Amino acid sequence: MELGLRGAAMAVTGASEGMGRATAEWLAKDGARVAVLARTKDAVEKAAEALRALGSPDAIGISVDVADTASVEAAFAEIGRRWGELNALVNTVGPGITGTIDELSDEQWRASLEVGTLSAVRCVRAALPLLRKAEWARIVNVSAHSTKRQAPTLIAYTAAKSAVTSLSKNLAKTLAPENILVNTVSPGTFLTGGVRRWLEGMAEERGIDPTNLADLNRIIAEDYGEPCDLGRAGLPEEIGVVIAFLASKANSYMTGADVNVDGGSDFV
Repeated sequence: MELGLRGAAMAVTGASEGMGRATAEWLAKDGARVAVLARTKDAVEKAAEALRALGSPDAIGISVDVADTASVEAAFAEIGRRWGELNALVNTVGPGITGTIDELSDEQWRASLEVGTLSAVRCVRAALPLLRKAEWARIVNVSAHSTKRQAPTLIAYTAAKSAVTSLSKNLAKTLAPENILVNTVSPGTFLTGGVRRWLEGMAEERGIDPTNLADLNRIIAEDYGEPCDLGRAGLPEEIGVVIAFLASKANSYMTGADVNVDGGSDFV
């Protein structure tokens, strides 16, 4: 798929694995320069090496703590020194904290909002000067379809992700006069590395194959009441291509949208 990305400069947070990595791979295959932003130094360097092999001429890996303002600012300063501009920022980082309102402490709530919401705020703020220098610019933030289908143990997660959706809507309106397009993608259930590790912990007890997409869909239906009409979970590359399109020059008119990629589990 030609997205018009050859030579474009793109930054993807959480890109060492999962949806972020899949997005970065689609961008790389279209010839974009991709900055892989994630916490672990070895992981981002390995991811950048893989992206260069896929066709990203100047892929780089930058270790960053998205919960730390100074770390985020340093990461985008490095991108600025290297490329001078940025065509797209993709934020895929999300919190992993679960528990009901009775179970979660203030500290856990703060951690969920730090990673789930404020990480996107910090990255957008740091990236904007570089986005404004580019001929065209896009921002894509990853929210969650569970903001529309609530589960008691996901209260902190969905609160953080709902804030990301609202943030994106506001940014779309605020930045429209500058022709910076901002959209949100709301994933359903995907077999990312983290989800697979979660499944492995219950595989014997629940009688499931941690790599089976139908088994994952069944667990989500049983535990969270969120089955998928297609009868299976998704693969990261199936959402990565959607995010890549929204982050590309080919997307020239969509802004302020919240796009469900969930296998038919939500039509709101």
